[in-house]
Amino acid sequence: MPTDVVARPYASADRASGLATPDAVTAAFVRFAALDDGPVKERLQEELMRAWLPMAHRLAARFRDRGESHEDLRQVAALGLLKAIRRFEPARGPFEPFAIPTIRGEIRRHFRDRTWGVRVPRRIQELRNQVRAAYVELALTPGSPCPTVADVARHTGLCEDEVRDGMEALESYRALSLDAPSGDTGGEAEGPRLADALGEPDHAFDLVVDRESVKEAVRRLPSRERAILYLRFFEDWSQSRIADRMGISQMHVSRLLSRTCARIRQETLDPS
Repeated sequence: MPTDVVARPYASADRASGLATPDAVTAAFVRFAALDDGPVKERLQEELMRAWLPMAHRLAARFRDRGESHEDLRQVAALGLLKAIRRFEPARGPFEPFAIPTIRGEIRRHFRDRTWGVRVPRRIQELRNQVRAAYVELALTPGSPCPTVADVARHTGLCEDEVRDGMEALESYRALSLDAPSGDTGGEAEGPRLADALGEPDHAFDLVVDRESVKEAVRRLPSRERAILYLRFFEDWSQSRIADRMGISQMHVSRLLSRTCARIRQETLDPS
């Protein structure tokens, strides 16, 4: 096991904690496993955390330069260490072989679940990992051309659509800023941005004035006419359904709608 990762914790542990030797550390884990929850167990847990925290920090350092701050990685590693301490059973053997995969797994889960700029479903994240591993393996095969979607599909047992989803996810780890250049700016500092190429005119804006203009006329309608208007144009009910709801004929509903719309139009266009 690499000594640069698993240095004995008691070498840098707080000597006041009493965990200054391998035997003391082993005895502490045995005692911890036998204790019931309470202040005594919590204090021993803190001592074990202090003793093994340097190892957790060294593991976190191996994940630097991946877009996450070093401090955040250290905190995630500390969380993994805490889980390892709580789950460890001394009868299994040494603590290191159990703790290291637990801490690394916690860090990898952090990258998988927390650091995506765009929230991607777990299934797509798993496809991404499968596709990436297969692509690298195929690309490193001597004499093989650049892997195609079909090649990756055959290698992984996935269908081609799943491979494409995984390949798209490879480019989705970080979101692109809307202020990013949308293309070749010719080396100039200023130029078209991605936001300039997104979206389209919203024609609903043309109706804002009309909607605001009819509000007062609608408020002055009798409650029945206002309800019929709402059901017809906002809930998209048919005239026959409205008639059943109101207990009147469909013809009556049609006449009320025509009369109500005419009244609103007149009051809006000629408020005097």
